[in-house]
Amino acid sequence: MAKEIERKFLVKDDGWRAEVSSSSDFLQAYVASGDDRSVRVRIMDGARARLTIKLGRNLLARDEFEYDIPLADAQEMAANAVGIVLEKTRHEVVHEGYTWEVDVYEGTYKGLVVAEVEIEDEDAEPELPDWVGKEITGDRRYSNVVMATEDLSGELCHGLSSAAR
Repeated sequence: MAKEIERKFLVKDDGWRAEVSSSSDFLQAYVASGDDRSVRVRIMDGARARLTIKLGRNLLARDEFEYDIPLADAQEMAANAVGIVLEKTRHEVVHEGYTWEVDVYEGTYKGLVVAEVEIEDEDAEPELPDWVGKEITGDRRYSNVVMATEDLSGELCHGLSSAAR
């Protein structure tokens, strides 16, 4: 069983853009969700797809299972998504030995920019880049499954410049 341990932050400025090593467009749709689990399908660059199952209530560390699936299956699942289909571009940025994933949202959540870093254990303290703002690890509003199943765009996308600090 794979364990995902990650911290999440708002992004306060564009300082990360000069350090991007790769980028990918995502369409992310939830097939099912519950209080302690979610099943999502992600289509990457319109060319490949993955099915992900996450288990656990803790937003810092959860069990995670991921599988490549046929693109046509993913497209059909996305067409039957629960709630909002999330659209974002994920940019990878390496900083002080950690790979940061900066998600720039489009569509319903246009304007929201969030950075995540996967860590080796819950006590790890990666060096924070200057462009990282307020930590939102554990804030359920910024969980992708919550963003997909509850429209929080009005709350999360307005006044971001001051909230990111």
